[in-house]
Amino acid sequence: MTGDSVRDGEPGAADGRADGSGPGGNRDVWLIVPCFNEGTVIEDVLAGARETFPNIVAVDDGSADDSAAAIHRAGAHLVRHPVNLGQGAAIQTGVEYARAQPGARYFVTFDADGQHQVKDVQAMVGRLRSEPIDIIVGTRFGRPRGEDDQVPLIKRLVLRTVVLLSPRTRRLGLTDAHNGLRVFNRRVADELNLRMNGMSHASEFVELMDSHGWRVAEQPVDILYTEYSMSKGQSLLNGINILSDGFVGRRLPR
Repeated sequence: MTGDSVRDGEPGAADGRADGSGPGGNRDVWLIVPCFNEGTVIEDVLAGARETFPNIVAVDDGSADDSAAAIHRAGAHLVRHPVNLGQGAAIQTGVEYARAQPGARYFVTFDADGQHQVKDVQAMVGRLRSEPIDIIVGTRFGRPRGEDDQVPLIKRLVLRTVVLLSPRTRRLGLTDAHNGLRVFNRRVADELNLRMNGMSHASEFVELMDSHGWRVAEQPVDILYTEYSMSKGQSLLNGINILSDGFVGRRLPR
């Protein structure tokens, strides 16, 4: 893993107030963005997010394209894996980097392909600041389905199946355990130790919520499905692989 910092005049965490308000607002929040061959879109995604959340670490997970250069141009912190290790490994690397930064109190896992919305992160961070919660998970199914609902049928079936087959997920009251938008506090960041490198890290995240007794809540969020993001979306086969990895992961020593 290699890392560097890119910002001229990057503000310090001390500029912000404890509640995130004021000129230094959200300086205690770090977005963790795993990235693999997202050079087409990641500069715009990061630049847009930095207007509200100035502290972002993007983990270039062995990309073969110009993702690293795009991350530099967007002004985010850049950490690089020399080879592709998978999204779970990239998130763990990003969390370890972010939690080492002075003043870091809140952490967000945020996709690089433009599916996640900054407005949802603002709402989730606001709840985390004011409610007795350790982690909030985004959900695509936390409210009645609207006419503009973009969740593809195959993805809806896969995600529902994952929940149906996971007693732990149901026990925690989660309806969309594989939503990549999560906001959590310092306790979760310090205790997080993902071992599943690939997409099945989401199931491992749920296991950790349960085993560590983290206080969990959900937040309805809007996922923006574009032609680009759909081209990189999960297939039914990926869903089966997630279930298989989860079965193996439960048997790994911690």
